[in-house]
Formats: sequence, structure tokens, C-alpha cells
Amino acid sequence: MRHIEVWADVVCAWAYIGKRRLEQALEGWDGESVEVVWRPFRIDPMAPARAQPLEEVLQDPVVDGALQGCAPGMSAAENRVRVSEIAAAEGLGPRWGAAWRASSHDAHRLVALAYEQGGSALQDAVLEGVLRAHFVERRDISRTETLREIAAAAGFSEGARLLGGGGAQEYVREALLRGKAIGVTTSPTLVVGGEALAGAHAPEVIARFVARAVAEPRRELPAEVERLRLAEALLDKGDPLGCLTLLCALMAEHPEDRSVRMLAARAHYHSAQLSRARSGLERLVAENPDDAYARLLLGRTLERRGEGEEAALHLRIAAAMNPGYGKAG
Repeated sequence: MRHIEVWADVVCAWAYIGKRRLEQALEGWDGESVEVVWRPFRIDPMAPARAQPLEEVLQDPVVDGALQGCAPGMSAAENRVRVSEIAAAEGLGPRWGAAWRASSHDAHRLVALAYEQGGSALQDAVLEGVLRAHFVERRDISRTETLREIAAAAGFSEGARLLGGGGAQEYVREALLRGKAIGVTTSPTLVVGGEALAGAHAPEVIARFVARAVAEPRRELPAEVERLRLAEALLDKGDPLGCLTLLCALMAEHPEDRSVRMLAARAHYHSAQLSRARSGLERLVAENPDDAYARLLLGRTLERRGEGEEAALHLRIAAAMNPGYGKAG
């Protein structure tokens, strides 16, 4: 079975529209068996824990400007009318339009728990309830009571208890980082294997994408290798703390792995955790004195710590082993 991962935010109108279009695209699907799995994405990561009336938020000129950037040439109000017309054409309604600027964090947790406990069918039912509550019923989906009622209506009797116990907190945090690492920047984004389709496209476009992506050979990596690559991708994207978050499990399970330790040292260096970077790099250099890059990074770490004399020694050795490092500045 192949997974169609849909990275989306439950407060994104295009996610709900995209859900309907994906459902239409998969009607009559006769290819390899597929399963739709919804993953978290945040379009408004700064949304407050306590929801705000959306009409008040839209009075903020900064917010209005940001929304106009999403739809050039249209005011925020005009864009909302446009989206509501598209939603109506997809059978969403009869009333349409969110009333709250709400944090989607706990809703994402509930959706994730539904998949964990009951698979894609239960996840779909819970997700549909969350989207409908936000966009059609105009409810505050950041409220625990709202999510409890959604879970119960979807047949997820354990949902409220699991949510109250902190379930899926770590999963959502790591999934958001994973999405960032693989390059997800839009809600919704469909991912099948290594192929991605960003946006709520027409059903026929989605169907062609899925058919093409499913036809590609599977390229599955061992879980540890995939996690290491994702962590490195986060560092390359300028998120050393996210990198360290994904590395935690690997550092616990493979504390002596040199690749894991080197990546952790790099992340510590780039997040200004210089004592930890120094400790890790000194050990790496002691184990392999010929590792020019480890020496270079150790020299730069010591330099940033104000230990110029010791830093100069390691930088000279690194440059002698790799002349390119002498020009790195």
C-alpha cells in the first residue's frame, strides 16, 4: 500500500477545498492500493492559545497586507468572497467562513491520535469534523470542549482522554519539522514517495499526479537514515534547533555513531551552544586527528569562545590538511 500524505492546516480554507478535490480524484481509483494520511502544517504558527474573533484580527493593517500578498490585486474581503464561492462549488456549506483566529495545534494532535488509534477512516472522520466546525459551524476549534464533541461525533470515544493526557504532542512537533525538512511550504501539499504537489488542484490534476507518483519505484530508507537526512536538511535550512530535536532519538539510540555526533556538533555550533559544540568536536578530533572538517569547526568554535590561541592551532592544522579551509575565512 502506498501512502498519500497530505500536509495541511485545519484552519486553511484550501485544505478543506483540497480534501474534497482529493476525494473526487480517488473516486473509482483502480491502481495500486493507497491510503490517505493527513500530516500537520501551520499557516499561522503565531496564533494565540486563546482564539480571537477573526473580524477583529482582519482590522489589523499588517494582517490585511499579508492576506493581500496571498491574493495579489484583491482585498482580504474580496479574496474571502472568492474562496467562499469556490467552496460552495465543491459542496461545502451552506454557510461558509471561519469566525475565529484559532490555534490549530490541539486539533492537529486530535487528528494524529485518530490515525494512531483507528487508521485513515477514523482520521478522515475526525478531520472532517474539525474542518466543518471551523469553516461551516464557525466554532472555536482551539477549545477542548469543541474538540471533545468532534471526537465523540466521529466515534472516537478515547479522543478527549488521549488529548487531555498530552497525546501526540511530540508527534506533531516532529511532524512539523519533518514537513519543513522535505520542503513543504504550502497548505495543502500532497506527497507520495519523493513526489510532491502543492496546492488544492483540480481533481483530474490530482489524479494524474497520484498515478504518476505511485508508478515510481519505492525508495524507502531505514528509519534511522531517513531521520538523519531530515535533521541535516533542517540544519541546511537554517534551523539548528529543529535539527537537534530530530537528532534526540538518534543520539539516544546511537550515541557512538560518528555521523550523528558530527551533525549534533554542527547544530550546537550554529545554535551558539558553544560549550556543547566544543565538547563534541574535541572528542571527534581526538578519535580521528585527520578529520580536517572537525578540526576546522573546532577552531571556529574556540574562536567564537574567545580562545584565539588554541583556535589558531586547529585552524592551521585544518588548512594544512585541506588548503581550501585556509581560504574559508
